[in-house]
Amino acid sequence: MHHPFERIPTSKRWQIFVPLLVLTLAVMAVLNVVDGPLKTGAAPRGIVSYELAGSVAGARAILDSWSSQARVYAGFSLGFDFLFMVLYSVTIAYACVWVSGGLQGYWRPLASAGLLLAWGQGVAALLDATENAALLVMLFGVPAVPWPQVARGCATVKFTLVFLGLVYAIVGGVWAAVVAQRRAA
Repeated sequence: MHHPFERIPTSKRWQIFVPLLVLTLAVMAVLNVVDGPLKTGAAPRGIVSYELAGSVAGARAILDSWSSQARVYAGFSLGFDFLFMVLYSVTIAYACVWVSGGLQGYWRPLASAGLLLAWGQGVAALLDATENAALLVMLFGVPAVPWPQVARGCATVKFTLVFLGLVYAIVGGVWAAVVAQRRAA
């Protein structure tokens, strides 16, 4: 299995990764600010509560708890999330490919898992887009079957793929750095 990011020369990896990470974190910070007015008793985790509502009654309770201004914030959040999904998926995929390359000579199955997780980040972004479409349908209409279930299913798989990619990138990156340090010593 191969990934297009493997073609990026090793000498250019930091030059590409740092701006990607900074942009991802900046967009995430904006989304966190926008999420403030969306936190209510019915939605204690803001937009994430809405993503995971999973039922018509749950989605309706969240939407009813939001003022008209909060609904504008929700719409902005869901729209701005399309930029975020591109950034986080590319950044995490890039990190997974980078770590995978560092692990190739040590444990090939773990290196292959990194490439699989890199591809999984594209799937996560597609699921995020589908989830957002379901959430927008309800935001601009009324909660109805199947939209809360679609949003929750997509969000659950998305969060799982993103979490696994982050764990792989962080743990694998630390391990690869330790191995490289030992080789240099």
